[in-house]
Amino acid sequence: MTIIWILLAFLVGAYLIAVLESWAVHGRLQPARPAFSALALLGRESLLARTPDRLFFEAGPVLLLVAGLLAVAVIPLAPGLIVTDLATGALFLNAALAYVLVALIMAGWGPNGAYGMIGGWRFLGQFVAYAMLIVMPITAVAMRAESLSTVDIVTSQAALWNIAYQPVGFALFVVAAMGLAWLPPLDLPTAPGDLAGGIEAEYTGVRLAVLRLARMTVILALAGATVTFYLGGWLGPWLPAPVWSGLKILLVAGLMVSAGRLVPRVREARYLALSWKLGIPLALTNIFLVGVIALVVPI
Repeated sequence: MTIIWILLAFLVGAYLIAVLESWAVHGRLQPARPAFSALALLGRESLLARTPDRLFFEAGPVLLLVAGLLAVAVIPLAPGLIVTDLATGALFLNAALAYVLVALIMAGWGPNGAYGMIGGWRFLGQFVAYAMLIVMPITAVAMRAESLSTVDIVTSQAALWNIAYQPVGFALFVVAAMGLAWLPPLDLPTAPGDLAGGIEAEYTGVRLAVLRLARMTVILALAGATVTFYLGGWLGPWLPAPVWSGLKILLVAGLMVSAGRLVPRVREARYLALSWKLGIPLALTNIFLVGVIALVVPI
């Protein structure tokens, strides 16, 4: 029964994130109908490239969807409302999201087209930039909770949310999450202005629908991870725990899909330089400060 409720919450969340992204793209609150768009894609012919690597072409979108679903499985929405409460849940989430890179390279390589291939290799450059900025903030969060369980991480924030305890870690994690979900200004794998869709360029019909659903799933998983690690998860007054989780996840997802559209697209080389020269020193400083505070003034 728990899995059914979580599945329903996932479907509603994916739909609402698609609505939020539609509003962010068009810059105004207009009727957004992602369900109709999905049905239109399902009704179109799924074209196949002339000389594809058929295994990679077919498996890329599916693997991306699986990676997102595995990450969602360790996000707690309320006490007891989680697919699987692993003792190493935070580590498992990071491991699951690592397959996003594999899926996108497969999706870029599979069609045997220039735009898709460039998009896939661009994402590899992004991975080198964001990978450490995902792991290191999680390390600091786990230090405070003294556990890698996502449920324990939420309960450790009963007195003070981690966004107040570790604001630098929160900022770094959100930026890295936007890179992982290839959201503007880090949307280099698709880059509509110069790659004509990039990794999506050769996908149509059902395959494109699966690819876009997978992307919504990854965004949902990353927003849920942000809420779990930094915004107290289901914790909050008056409202039921699942409502708090849902509201916070939608708030973070809305921030992720809209905030980056206000700045120009960042080249992968620039993103890499900023991540390694500025992001990693800040992340190390954050870990050091969390350790000192935990020893001197336990919270």
